[in-house]
Order: sequence, then structure tokens, then C-alpha cells
Amino acid sequence: MATDIDRKEQMQVGEVEDWTQLLNEYDYQRPERGQLRTGMVMRIDENQVLVDIGTKHEGVIPANDLRRLPPEVVEGLQVGDEIQVYVMEPESREGELVLSLNMVQVERDWQEAERLLESGEIVEAKVIGYNKGGLLVQFGRVRGFVPASQIVNLHSRTGAEGQQSAMTRMVNQSIPLKVIEVDRERNRLVLSERAAMQRWRQSQKERLLAELNPGDVVTGRVNQLTPFGAFIDLGGADGLAHISELSWQRVNHPREVLQPGQEVQVYVLEVDRERERIGLSLRRLQPDPWETIDQRYNLGQIVEGVVTNVAPFGVFVRVEEGVEGLIHASELASEGGQPEVTLQPGQTVLVKVISLDRQRQRLGLSLRRVSDEERETFGEGQGKEDEPTSEDE
Repeated sequence: MATDIDRKEQMQVGEVEDWTQLLNEYDYQRPERGQLRTGMVMRIDENQVLVDIGTKHEGVIPANDLRRLPPEVVEGLQVGDEIQVYVMEPESREGELVLSLNMVQVERDWQEAERLLESGEIVEAKVIGYNKGGLLVQFGRVRGFVPASQIVNLHSRTGAEGQQSAMTRMVNQSIPLKVIEVDRERNRLVLSERAAMQRWRQSQKERLLAELNPGDVVTGRVNQLTPFGAFIDLGGADGLAHISELSWQRVNHPREVLQPGQEVQVYVLEVDRERERIGLSLRRLQPDPWETIDQRYNLGQIVEGVVTNVAPFGVFVRVEEGVEGLIHASELASEGGQPEVTLQPGQTVLVKVISLDRQRQRLGLSLRRVSDEERETFGEGQGKEDEPTSEDE
């Protein structure tokens, strides 16, 4: 049987275990600097607010912290409100637990910056100033920095005065940014407008590749001209209009029909989602002159054209926009002569239509079959409707 002494010892052991458990729970809840804790407003004084966060003593939000908050936030505090606070000092020299409401938002902004760094999302921030190295932006209650190398409209070739002038114009503007570095210990938040623009263009490109279909007609802006075609910005993604798709007439270089920055309507020829390429055409939105060519030209008709190209086998002549015919070497004026000696690009000539194939888009022309009489009467508006001669037949 247990004696009274045994029972007393057991009770003492139980009490020790209870106290140990209570101490462990207290240690678990012990606040640490930088923590966000939830508490209840216990009292609101003129110079401080007392908050119970589950510790031995109530925490204090001092007056200097309250002054950093918008007036409506402080005025809206009520006894019994549940609020989130930031632990500034677990124990001050006076033995107080010092809390902050202002730093709650700062902490949340840092956490948001870390989340954006991880996700790569784009955020907008207002430019509040600049220095010689770049732009200063406001990210919530945290100040961020955009290096000059990460600003879209600044280039390494731009001089110091030019860069300063450009950054001055950006103050008070909101710009899209991507977080590229977060260092809370050094209070360093670095963002990039250039990376944000690249990310935005990629997302726009993915959207366009998903939505566009061959046959669509869209509006774009000429971004770049190359010898083989024009790159046209469709609003975040570039499509390529090959030089052969710029016009129905022969084009030697895209600059002959387009200028950088020009707004144009284009026809979507192809959407290659795997290779992320968009093929465009300008000429498909223009009337095809070959569709009605037999309504404007007859065999034996005398027409005026401009030499566009001289080849060993003959001479190409443009008789209207989008329509070129060929004078075969055998149909040149000087029989047996070299075509390049007879005619030169840019030269205006009178020729006779000797063959016409609308389906194959072929127009045969002759220089030698134009008689002197036809040359004389052409200027008077005659010769247009001549019937085919026996020579033509």
C-alpha cells in the first residue's frame, strides 16, 4: 500500500511535470525580433497602444511607430480588435516588448518581393527619383532600385546628360518591373524594366500564338526591315512578312514599300506554334492584278512599261503595279544582240503583248514587233486595241 509520503512525492513529481510543460509552452511562444504575431488590442493611450500577443507581458506599440501610419489606420483601432504586429524588440532596456504596426506592411512587402522573385511575375511601381546609377521606385513601403542597364529607353551609347534627361522624364511615372534581387539583410531590392518587358513580350507571344489562325487580319507596326523581309510587331510578338509577300510587284528591298514605325494591316499566312513563328502578308490584302489582267490587255496591244531587270535570256518589263512581262531575247530589237546591251533597268519602252496566261501569271512581250507607225500613233492614244497581226499569229 502507498504511504502518505509516497502520495506526497507523487503529487510533487506531477506538479514539477506541469510546470515543465507550462515553461515549454512559454518558451515556444517567446517572441523573436522580426516575427509577425497576431494579438488583441487591450488599451489605446495617447502615446501608445497595448497589445496582448500571448506572452507574459503585453506588448507596446510606441507613438513614433503610430505616427508613421496613415491617420485613418490609427483612428480605426478599437479595443478588442485582432491585429497583426511586428516584433521590434522582445525586451527593451525598460523590459518592454516593443511592437510595430508600420513594420507589418514593410515585412509583407519584403515577403511579396520574395514571392515575385520566385514567380517572375510583373509588377508596376512608381518612379520617385533617380541617381547616377539608375531609378528609385516605391514598392509598397520598401524602396527599390532599377539600374540604368535595366531601363528600356537607356542605352550604353547615351551620354551622362542624355541618361539624366531621360530619367528625369520618368519621375512620377508608373513602369512595369520584374524583381531580380532581394537582400533583406542589406535592405536591397533590385528590379528590371528590361526583364519585365521581355517577360511581357513572351507572354503576349504565347497568347498570340494560341489565338491567331491563318486567314486572320490584324494590325501591327513595322519593327525592323531586313533584306529578306519585314518584322511586324503585333502587340508583343513579331511576325515576318517575307519580301515576296509585301507587294504584288517586284520588291528589291522592304524599304521600297515600308518604313520602321509604320502601322499596317496584315494577313496571317501561317502560325507555327512549335517553332513560335508567325508568317504574314501585306499583298494578300491588296487586289491581285493577275485576276483581272485579261480584262485590261489583249494580244497585239501596245503598252508602255519600265525595264526592271536584264537577264541573259531576256528583259523583264513592268507594265503596271504587280504585273511584269518578259521580252524574250529573240523578241528584242537588235536580233542576236545581247539583252543587257540593248536595254537598261529604269528605261521606258513600248512593247507589244504577244502572249497572256492568267493562270500561270505569264505575260509575253515583244520589242521588235512594234512598228514605227505604232510608236508614232501610241502618243496620240492609238494602238491600244490593235488586232493581232499575221506575224503575231
